Amino acid sequence: MNVATPIRQEKTIGHSVCPHDCPSACALEVDLTAEGRIGRVRGAAENTYTAGVICAKVARYAERIYHPGRLMVPQRRVGAKGEGRWQEISWETALDEIADQFVKAEQRHGSEAVWPYFYAGTMGQVQRDSIERLRHAKRYSGFFGSICTNMAWTGYTMGTGTLRGPDPREMAKSDCVVIWGTNAVATQVNVMTHAVKARKERGAKIVVIDVYDNPTIKQADMGLVLKPGTDAALACAVMHVAFRDGHAGRAYMAEFADDPAGLEAHLKTRGPEWASAITGLSVEEIEAFARLVGTTPRTYFRLGYGFTRQRNGSVAIHAAASVATVLGSWKHEGGGAFHSNNDIFRLDKRELVGSAFHDPDVRMLDQSQIGRVLTGDAEALRHRGPVTALLIQNTNPVNVAPEQRLVKRGFLRDDVFVAVHEQFMTDTAQLADIVLPATMFLEHDDLYRGGGHQHILLGPKVVEPPPTVRTNLFVIEELAKRLGVADCPGFRLTERQHIDQLLANYGIGYDEMKERKWLDCQPAFDEAHFLNGFGHPDGRFRFKADWTGTPAPNRPPKAMGAQGPHGQLPEFPDHVDLIEVADERHPFRLATSPARSFLNSTFAETPSSIQKEGRPEVMIHAEDAAELGIAEGDVVRLGNGRGEIRLHAKIGGGTRRGVVIAEGLWPNGAHLDGEGINVLTGADAVAPYGGAAFHDNRVWMRRA
Repeated sequence: MNVATPIRQEKTIGHSVCPHDCPSACALEVDLTAEGRIGRVRGAAENTYTAGVICAKVARYAERIYHPGRLMVPQRRVGAKGEGRWQEISWETALDEIADQFVKAEQRHGSEAVWPYFYAGTMGQVQRDSIERLRHAKRYSGFFGSICTNMAWTGYTMGTGTLRGPDPREMAKSDCVVIWGTNAVATQVNVMTHAVKARKERGAKIVVIDVYDNPTIKQADMGLVLKPGTDAALACAVMHVAFRDGHAGRAYMAEFADDPAGLEAHLKTRGPEWASAITGLSVEEIEAFARLVGTTPRTYFRLGYGFTRQRNGSVAIHAAASVATVLGSWKHEGGGAFHSNNDIFRLDKRELVGSAFHDPDVRMLDQSQIGRVLTGDAEALRHRGPVTALLIQNTNPVNVAPEQRLVKRGFLRDDVFVAVHEQFMTDTAQLADIVLPATMFLEHDDLYRGGGHQHILLGPKVVEPPPTVRTNLFVIEELAKRLGVADCPGFRLTERQHIDQLLANYGIGYDEMKERKWLDCQPAFDEAHFLNGFGHPDGRFRFKADWTGTPAPNRPPKAMGAQGPHGQLPEFPDHVDLIEVADERHPFRLATSPARSFLNSTFAETPSSIQKEGRPEVMIHAEDAAELGIAEGDVVRLGNGRGEIRLHAKIGGGTRRGVVIAEGLWPNGAHLDGEGINVLTGADAVAPYGGAAFHDNRVWMRRA
């Protein structure tokens, strides 16, 4: 049975951190019942960012930890891949067989035939990143993590030179909060906590910019629903109006920006009429938004990830951040532009990831192109040998990766060995050769940092795991022993020892962190607001972009080079049609937006989340539906050159004409034909430094 018991029976409340792939990294309080089980999970009221508020799906975490479908014992595939027949085996046998398969793969094709594949199923530093130490020690193929952050981080730092910004808690001190490209009600609930506080206490206006009338727009004072991939056009028009109407902070730009005169000249022809034709917004909507932010010095631009998941996504977020610079918003408390605080943290990860034995000559493979890698695409393989063995932790590529048909084809190859360490029998686990059961975050120690805020947080072990499941660190350590690298630096350490090393730069360790619960690492006001200069060598914000000559947080290694059609990126902020523009054959633009009750492919197994989300559906504008003879609930077929799937129609949903929205990453098996939405998404690398354009797909649609 899956029975969790408190480590210390006398406790009634445990303190932890939400581990999931979300910028909020919420501080948690966990009720521990008299029977030794977790009860309600709440946000920690003492944490000044979480402020006692968490999303409903995490509050119901007991559904996950005690789910009857949770994986409990190691299993070996019996019969054909995907057939669904399994044999229980011991941990010793499972680990022996995985190590044996890795050795055989290396003997046949060299060490790069093994690809440790992971991502952000947990954001805990130890349990997520220890796999990197194994791959460095064994010279296995490298992992270029492109699927989430690349376009956003590249575009934001193109302007600022570093990945930080004004204290996110300052949203509560703003007079206007612009939530741009993130459905915060569904994906970053704490953004709404601080924005709504500003509205209640200061009368602040909340503006939301997105591609459909989602729950966040419904809470806004001004909601702007534009066409996917056109955000930069809106930003350009707002800056045009600022220069035109005298709202531009000319003295501020003279001190802190690189070429305001060049930008102003560039924007002369990019006014509201021009942007209206591109975005679908009315001239009046654009003028009203430009007037609001132009006359409100304390405007806080909270820039999300969603609007960057386009083939012009880096350009879009650079343009949006440029608005704050043209207006001089950065100099005000409650003003400026914020995306992530990733660069403020000083964790020492060298031994955790095995930096000492990293070999730059080992090839890096693009996470987003796993389908191409496993089906032998020469370019995706960097013109080297095949990948024939994988260890997968913290991710579910058969469901979440683009070009799903290619991905599944690769996993079904008989000459590809796959070991998956998981909590549930995901789409990826179903196609594995060996499946290992994994702990959940309340069952192990780890350390977290919040990209959406400024805290490093400790998530100590609160309950004992079921006796037959193991941590990620355990699996890495045991494989290291079997593969002959356990004596390399960083191995043979416990979670607590790793946490002590991670925190060395702060002069504290696990025990003190357990007492403190978190560290507030927010830089001083002048540094956070760049009043001492931006992060570029000259201290100036860059309007004029050097898209391949500027450092970026997740720039691919030199051997990979710049990605995508980087030569077509504009010098100044501008709309650029690198997106999959709708055409006669594919008249609709599809965005695969997050659902409120899921988080990527997580929570898609819990009963309450399934009940709240219903079924896989596609939102269609009523007039588009009428033209196609589609009624509410009809089965429709969506397709493009990558494949086609069937979904039920949901008429309305606040979409624009020609735009369709599929919310939520449902398991493939929840769809009518057993194929999920990522059949339709592409894995072509986004300029300039890679990434996956999940919200940038042209499709055709018809009644099935």
